[in-house]
Amino acid sequence: MNRVIGRAALTGLTGIAMAQVVPAATWLPAVRLFMPLLDGQGSPDHVALTFDDGPHPQSTPQLLDVLADLDVRATFFVLGERVLTAPGLVRDISRQGHQLAVHGWAHHWMLFRSPWQVRAELQHTIKVISDLTGQKPVWFRPPYGVLSGSAVWAARQAGLRPVLWSAWGRDWVEDTDHGRIVDTVLDQLRPGGTILLHESPIGGSERAVERVLKALPILLGRCRQRGLRIGPLDEHWEVPRRFAE
Repeated sequence: MNRVIGRAALTGLTGIAMAQVVPAATWLPAVRLFMPLLDGQGSPDHVALTFDDGPHPQSTPQLLDVLADLDVRATFFVLGERVLTAPGLVRDISRQGHQLAVHGWAHHWMLFRSPWQVRAELQHTIKVISDLTGQKPVWFRPPYGVLSGSAVWAARQAGLRPVLWSAWGRDWVEDTDHGRIVDTVLDQLRPGGTILLHESPIGGSERAVERVLKALPILLGRCRQRGLRIGPLDEHWEVPRRFAE
């Protein structure tokens, strides 16, 4: 009898562990090919421009200036704890027509957090963004782009829609430069894709933002030469009503 109970308990724990870990496989581009919405695939004449890990007191104002010069709006996936340290920057992002989205409360792995911990963090982040800007976030991208069962459940509970990316610049790699960032993104980018870059050195290289700022005019110019419109995720496709309400 004890052996039967033990096996049942082990089977249950194994199932829970699998449910937590399996969504992390979506980090792999080959897996996301079968999940176009999670991959950020939208209107074929549009590219969604997104930034992670902010706001940052030094780099975010520089990025906003570059985007204004290029007449482009983007989606900013921000961290709740950083929103509290730079509320003025968050208001600036919103006032300049950009979209705010949730990257979590802090830049830590969600694989090791319970569903209730993740839900509380997401709801807290939503609240601080909404209180500052009157804009309720719709989109969610986990730190490191690694989903978990907890994160999927918590995002749904919080009314957030997970989205990762179609092309990224790998701007945190130490031996890269702005030209390589442009080439890396364009090699991956398909019409209707979502670009991931970083606006803060959190979780990456201190020089990442410097490279991104140099890469942006070239990258966006190349996208426009391909006949692609560039903007935030809310222009990428119509947000399903169940997530927007």
